[in-house]
Parts: sequence; structure tokens; C-alpha cells
Amino acid sequence: MTQPASPAQQDAPIPAVKSTPGNGSRRRPLGLRADVRNLSLLGVLAVLIAVGGITKPDAFLDSSNLQLVLTQASIIGVVTVGMTFVITSGGIDLSVGAIVALASVWATTLATQEYGFAGILFTAVVVGLGCGLVNGLLIAYGGMVPFIATLAMLASARGLALQITDGKTQMVTVNSVLDLGIKDANILGVPPLVLVFAAVTVIGWLLLNRTTFGRRTVAVGGNAEAARLAGIDVRRQRLYLYLLSGLCCGIAAFMLIVLAGSGQNTNGNLYELDAIAAAIIGGTLLSGGRGTIVGSVLGVLVFTTITNIFALNNLESAVQQIAKGAIIVAAVLVQHRTLRGGEA
Repeated sequence: MTQPASPAQQDAPIPAVKSTPGNGSRRRPLGLRADVRNLSLLGVLAVLIAVGGITKPDAFLDSSNLQLVLTQASIIGVVTVGMTFVITSGGIDLSVGAIVALASVWATTLATQEYGFAGILFTAVVVGLGCGLVNGLLIAYGGMVPFIATLAMLASARGLALQITDGKTQMVTVNSVLDLGIKDANILGVPPLVLVFAAVTVIGWLLLNRTTFGRRTVAVGGNAEAARLAGIDVRRQRLYLYLLSGLCCGIAAFMLIVLAGSGQNTNGNLYELDAIAAAIIGGTLLSGGRGTIVGSVLGVLVFTTITNIFALNNLESAVQQIAKGAIIVAAVLVQHRTLRGGEA
């Protein structure tokens, strides 16, 4: 016969209930805060659009300028989707901009362009995956801190990109690639790059919110040891996440090639900062355990709109960076206050 549990066993706490991100008692407050946060970002975006419309009504509200904003947001947006997964797991990837640069120059060499559209796309994606694989192996199985591993990749990828190009711009001569970047290439009035961004966003949202992979990512970021005890292969999950980030960088590199019609070793400059900032102001916790694709996309749109408004009003880039820094600080302070409120 089964022995009844002792009083000490009956009163023992259950850590899993407290640390599980999807706990029923916390689900509704967290969902409510996410909705409020997204509505707040939409409000900020609406205010920025109003400011742009007031300061430069003819230029800002022009359809071609709005398409430009969406197109520019698409490239960094794809990178941000991958970054959101990495940060949600409690990691960081400082190498995304350098990976975009390396993938873009490797995919635009004369040898690669001989294989046409497929060769350029394939090379950009494979280089991104390769860099993500190295990051993942060093972090997941090599035991390196993500900050150090990805910082090393940043330096290495930038150096290799410079060596490949010798500091020169590599022009694309494949017409099928260049045709995607022309104004008349719109599909139902929407630029192709925006459609790619939309597809990546939808896939990323489904992957994070509707699959076991997404639940494991949140679990690893919330408490890696608890996730391991629950049967999750934490090392393999982290490897997959950096592969995903590398894949997004490869896709973004191809999109940048289409937009610019060239490959340069300076491509993707400061993409890592923009992607991290967009994810943070969107509501993804820098400490891991919570991520939101919708919030990250809204964060990207906010930053891209700010940059466009500043450019149209001929404001210095230094002022743009100061404004972005202020927004990041405000977002982190709001996160801390929200977490304290949730624990009260």
C-alpha cells in the first residue's frame, strides 16, 4: 500500500509553480501588462507620426517616404526577431551587425555572383548560419559567456569582411536581385522587403508563442537549472537559438544587398545596439524569461520613425543617438518598476 505523505512533505513548497512563466495566477496580469505596453508603444508611434506630419508634412507623409521607413525597418526588424529569441533565453548577441556585414560581402563576391540569385541568397544564409553555429557551440558547449563569445565574433566577422572587400564596395550585377529593390517591384503596393519582414515576424510569433520551442526558450531564460531538471536540453536549446539568430542575420544581409545593390564591410553598423534596444523597449526582459515579438516590431518602428524624422529635419546624428539612449533608459526603468509591481 502507498504510504500517506508526512505533514512535512505535504507542506513542502513547489518551486516549479513559483518559477513557471505560464503560472495561471500570473498569466492574466502579465498579459494585461503586455497589452498596456504595446498600446503605449502604439501611442508613441502615433505621436511620432503626428510630429513628422506637423514638421515636414509634404515630405514625411509622402507615400514614398512611408515606404522607405517600412523598408528600412524591415532589415533591422528581421535581425531584431532573432535577437528577441536570444534575449528571451537569457543570452545576448553582440555580433549580429558584423554577421550581416560578413554575409553581405561574402554573398556579393564575383565568384558568388556567377551563380545568380540563388547563389547570393544561399551564401548569405549559409554564412549567417555558420556564424550562429560558432556562437552557439562556444556558448552552449564551450561554456563561454555570451557577451565574450559574441564580442569575439563581432571582431572576427568585421575583420574578415574587411579582408574580403579590401575596403572596397562590391557592386551587384545580377539583375534578378537588383529588380527586387526598384520602386516598381512593389507587390500590391507593398515593397518585397516589407513582405519578407512580415513573414519573418509571423513565423517568429508563432514559434515563440505557439510551439514547444518557444516554451523551452522562455523556460531556459527564466531558470536554466529548473529547465534542465524538467528534461530540457539547455545546451542544445541555446545552440538552436544562436543558429536562429544567425539565420535572421543571413536573411537581413540578403535584404540589405537588394536594397543597396552592393556589399560593404561597413554594413550592419550598430545593428546589435538597435536590435537590443528595440527588443527591450518592446518588453523583452534583458535578464531573460519573457519575450514579445509584437513589442519588438513596434520598437523597431519607433526607432526607424525617429531616425526618419530627424533626417528630414536635418538634425545631427548625435541628437538621434541621445534620443535613442534616453528611450532605452526609460524603457529599462519601466521594466524594473513593472517587475517590482508584479512581485508585490
